[in-house]
Amino acid sequence: MKKDIHPEYHKTSIKCACGNEVEVGSTKPDMKIEICSKCHPFFTGKQKLIDTAGRIERFHKKYAKFNNQENAG
Repeated sequence: MKKDIHPEYHKTSIKCACGNEVEVGSTKPDMKIEICSKCHPFFTGKQKLIDTAGRIERFHKKYAKFNNQENAG
């Protein structure tokens, strides 16, 4: 291996905005993140389904004609 070409490896801590802190090894001395597995909605189970701009209503309106033909036939 060549000398002086590899980055230094540090024991560092990753700090989340929620306060969670994880000790890891990295080439960066300090890391700050906005979201982690302790506060992400997918992992916490507090995920909400948000209907943005009436997507469900648009879907029903678009396929209402097809649904009516199927019921009549």
